[in-house]
Amino acid sequence: MAMYSRIGEGRYLASEHTQGPWDPGTQHMGPVTALIAHELALTAPRPGLEPSRLVVDVFAPVPLAELQVTTEVARDGKRVQCLTASVSSGGREYVRASAWRIRAAATPPTPVPGPPAPIPPPSEEHRRSWLGSGFGYGKVLDWRFVTGGPLRLGPATVWGRLTTPLVEGEELTPMEGLAAFADSGNGVSMALDFDAYVFANVDLTISLFRAPAGEWFCMDATTVIGPGGRGLTRSTLYDETGELGTATQTLFVTPR
Repeated sequence: MAMYSRIGEGRYLASEHTQGPWDPGTQHMGPVTALIAHELALTAPRPGLEPSRLVVDVFAPVPLAELQVTTEVARDGKRVQCLTASVSSGGREYVRASAWRIRAAATPPTPVPGPPAPIPPPSEEHRRSWLGSGFGYGKVLDWRFVTGGPLRLGPATVWGRLTTPLVEGEELTPMEGLAAFADSGNGVSMALDFDAYVFANVDLTISLFRAPAGEWFCMDATTVIGPGGRGLTRSTLYDETGELGTATQTLFVTPR
């Protein structure tokens, strides 16, 4: 079963594989972000323009239901292009996003750190983790911790990949796979007890200096919590060839 099945132009039915950890009736933002990336890729594509930034603002938890994704071109240029997207259900808007595409050109790359440690093999700890059990989205990603670990407080470095299609009958792209994974930084590097606090993100910003490749992605994630009910997660993103960008999340924090 895929995360979504297409039921019309820009219309999708969410499956249980999109379910998030906070409420069984709402979706994890990873699948929703990947679905936005999927629809944006179909919007005014032009050879030579590559996705470079995706910003997602979450107005309310997205229900496990039928979704309508609408997109448009906000600015169309030869060198840069800005797109927008909106996700609604039952006539209510739940998510709004914007994305930049930048023209590919020959530029001298500056040195960046190589990839983190190789992808670890699966382990019993991985199979027992809350990320891999208890809710739909956690079950359909293969999680491999390099540092940190399931239910451990503090920074973490973790590899992951989707093990189920995003949209039924349609091929998953590296950008979609990365988008589905990058929203989990606050979960893998949680700074507070999951059973005692909610620390859900109200946004996600993915910034890339090159195109992602392959199916495996890595986050080196750190979460900090402030004294006033807010937090911030910062993640460095990698694929198997090395660093490719960052992801940040602003967190709403409250006792359960």
